[in-house]
Amino acid sequence: MTRAELAERIASGESSGVEFKRDGVSAYRFAREMVGLLNHHGGSILLGVEDDGTVSGLTREAKAAEEWVMEVGRTHVDPPVIPWWEAVRWDDSRAVGVATVPADSPDRPYKVRKGSDAVTLIRVGTTTRNASRMEEMRLYQRSGNLEYGRRPLPGAPMEALDWRRMRDYFLRTLGRDCPDGPDWSFWRPVLENLDLAAEVGGRATATVAGMLLLGARARRFLPQSGIHAVCFPGLEPDHAKRDDEVIAGPLLPLRESDGSLLERGLTDKAWDFLRRTTKPAVVRDRFVRDTRWDVPEDVLREAVVNALAHRDYSRVGADIQLLIYADRVEIISPGGLPNGMTLEKVRAGKRSARNPMLVDFLRSYRYVDALGMGVSTRMIPGMRRHNGTEPEFEADEDRFTVRLFR
Repeated sequence: MTRAELAERIASGESSGVEFKRDGVSAYRFAREMVGLLNHHGGSILLGVEDDGTVSGLTREAKAAEEWVMEVGRTHVDPPVIPWWEAVRWDDSRAVGVATVPADSPDRPYKVRKGSDAVTLIRVGTTTRNASRMEEMRLYQRSGNLEYGRRPLPGAPMEALDWRRMRDYFLRTLGRDCPDGPDWSFWRPVLENLDLAAEVGGRATATVAGMLLLGARARRFLPQSGIHAVCFPGLEPDHAKRDDEVIAGPLLPLRESDGSLLERGLTDKAWDFLRRTTKPAVVRDRFVRDTRWDVPEDVLREAVVNALAHRDYSRVGADIQLLIYADRVEIISPGGLPNGMTLEKVRAGKRSARNPMLVDFLRSYRYVDALGMGVSTRMIPGMRRHNGTEPEFEADEDRFTVRLFR
């Protein structure tokens, strides 16, 4: 936004899509205005502008104001939101912060948090007020039933996706030509057609699936996108950890033109963690010398890929957990079993994808069994061959656990 555009917006006054706020407003009041705009048709809050349109300016550095706005969006708004942010220079001594939230978000209705309470708000003219029961019901109806992976991530621009991985997918998987560079005029329609990006308020915004598969800094926009890996010395959780790491990055790897691995995806990094924290055994079968890891690589990969492909990404603040104990490895993914699945159906190899988009892409990279029956054809037989055990599965409404014995 230019200064002239900002001046025109201020001169037009507050409206159903524009709110003025002094820099110094409480986090709760600021969150209320964000929620009201989100549940209406989006809009902007001008931070550093008085109610009468006088520009008082930001009272802190623009970076500090941005961090505060992002924190408000993540801690006082439910579900959390990351607004677009711009700091526009007004004159030599003053700047105005512009926080913009999108229109028609599929996450509506949004609520403002205050303690243990969460209240739905709507924008009426230039004011924000509590929604009635019928108004809240209409917000639910307008949000529709959209696969979570296809939902746009407010505040996550298309440019936050790694075009190199997109190019790798085009060349290696689709066998199609594409620019050798970040030509976003080319990539935008491609990403939107693949539901890896979506238009929100005239801007191309990364979707949840796009960020998970290709996001260069996925945890900035999706804090729940990683794997929390911990190695314990004993049989139970302990403060004396041997290693503790948050594994982050896109799901998809990046390869050189000759096929060699340039950057690893999350599944590869999870295997690296297990190799780093455990020691292989050397076994002999007659004259054949073999190195055997505590858990077979193909079994661990299957368990991790399943967690990444089928976890509930709408659960904010919960990473997949990879826990290594003296006798076992546990992979815990947030969210219960989807779509009427049972443990018996899991063991039998029945398919039911919570995130079909992720599964399709991971299948293209051969991370996912073509028939979707990796549990019955790979994990269970693999553990039987390895040490005569079978994987254990546990599920409740909050998590799904796979237990592999070392």
